[in-house]
Amino acid sequence: MRVPEITRRRFLARAGAAGLAGAGLLRAAEERLARACGSGWAEAREPGGSSLAAASPEALYWTSLERAAGRCEACHEPGPAEDARFEHPHGLVQCLLCPHECSIRDGERGRCRVRENAGGVLRTLSYGRPGSVHLDPIEKKPFHHFLPGSLAYSLGTAGCPLRCRFCQNWELSQASPEDLDGPEATPGAIARAAVRSEAPVIAFTYNEPTVFVEYIRDIAAEGKARGIRHVMVSCGYANPEPVADLCGLLDAIKIDLKGYSEDFYRDVCEAELAPVLRTIRTIAAKGVHLEIVNLVVPTLNDSDKDLTGLCSWLAGEVGPDVPVHFT
Repeated sequence: MRVPEITRRRFLARAGAAGLAGAGLLRAAEERLARACGSGWAEAREPGGSSLAAASPEALYWTSLERAAGRCEACHEPGPAEDARFEHPHGLVQCLLCPHECSIRDGERGRCRVRENAGGVLRTLSYGRPGSVHLDPIEKKPFHHFLPGSLAYSLGTAGCPLRCRFCQNWELSQASPEDLDGPEATPGAIARAAVRSEAPVIAFTYNEPTVFVEYIRDIAAEGKARGIRHVMVSCGYANPEPVADLCGLLDAIKIDLKGYSEDFYRDVCEAELAPVLRTIRTIAAKGVHLEIVNLVVPTLNDSDKDLTGLCSWLAGEVGPDVPVHFT
């Protein structure tokens, strides 16, 4: 008999709900449970309430009690507490972009630091605010089998859902939009700059691009109208719907598979491995050009078991023809 898979977030949500309901303390402990259901990780809320949110567009991939017309199942997964009564703070929203699925109160931000609840509407603070723009060889991403020898007009913003202790771009990934002082740029301005640079491809990179998925969508529309290709360098920590949508926008995706151990992902990246593997499967199934990178961190993810397991899984699940880079 196949044992059903359960994520750490789902386990915390169900165990917490069952325990609290049994003790008759569900209502009193609502805030603790909301945190467990939302992110699955113990972390203080990110500050928000900035004027930046008022000038930012509405985000994709979120829900709220009001938006779901009072249907609790839009946020809460079926489980032991599915018949329990939940009292939601007014204006609470749930982000559905990544597996953390943060529950965010009015005036506060999610774990990635760039999605803020402003008056019951989730807004994306990174839209139009690149923190780093460079013209790079595409091999630097690294893509070695997609437009080799080309220049990539590369950009990133603030924010990331992970907390990798070895992050090389922490100045961007662990920053808030207010920490960056670069000029704003519309999607059309990015596409025109790529054309002027004679770059045949725009690369979304440096931080985690999925946190600015709305910006990617509009840049890709402008770029495709000018004959430009689009690629993304991602950690792969996103929910199925945004991953599928991005596959329809992008010509190539590189996934940073940080390791092949749940313990490594949990202890070193504060995330989970299973959603990343799911993302890799989806990209391969969609037929988008895929390359994988594993940054080898001595003593943390370099055991024979981890590296052999990683290679065996990739060969078996997505095929032996997918390029894998070890750096």
